[in-house]
Amino acid sequence: MYSIQQHQTVNSTLETVWEFISNPANLNGITPPSLAFEIKSPLPHEMFNGLLIEYEIKIPLWGRRTWVTEIKHIRPLCSFVDEQRLGPYAFWYHYHEIQAVDNGVKIMDNVSYSPPFSLLGRAVHPFFIRPLLNEIFGLGHNLGHLSQLVGQRGQACVIVFLTSAFA
Repeated sequence: MYSIQQHQTVNSTLETVWEFISNPANLNGITPPSLAFEIKSPLPHEMFNGLLIEYEIKIPLWGRRTWVTEIKHIRPLCSFVDEQRLGPYAFWYHYHEIQAVDNGVKIMDNVSYSPPFSLLGRAVHPFFIRPLLNEIFGLGHNLGHLSQLVGQRGQACVIVFLTSAFA
C-alpha cells in the first residue's frame, strides 16, 4: 500500500473553499489537462453521501479508463472521502479535509492506494505511477488552478509526501 499526503494553504475563507471542493463539477478545473478528464454521470450542484461519480481519464501508455468514485463520510465545512468503486487502481481511498488557519484555509489530501497488476504495478510505481500522481496532486498545476479558482490573493505552499509500504 502506498500513500500521498498533500497540504496547501490558500488565502480564502472556509465557506468559499468548501463551496468549491464540494461541487464535483470543479474536478475539471483542478485536473491536469493531459489526463483528458471527462465526467460522464449527471452531477448535483453539491455532493452528498453515497454520490457515485463516473468519469473517464486518459492514462499515458494505458489509454482512456473509466473511474467510478463514491463520496462518503461528509462533514460539512470540514472533510469528506472519495473511494474508488471501479477504476485503474486496485485500491483508492482519498480523504479531503479543510481547516481555517491564520493565513486562510489549509487544504489537506490524504490518499491510500494500491497500484493495479500486483507485482508489475509495484515494479512500475516509481517510474510511472508516482510521477503521474505527482502531476495530479499539485506539483504545479493543481496548486495554481485551485488557488486561482477559490479566489486566492496571496502566497500558497504545497507539501507533497509519497510513502510506500513496499519501499
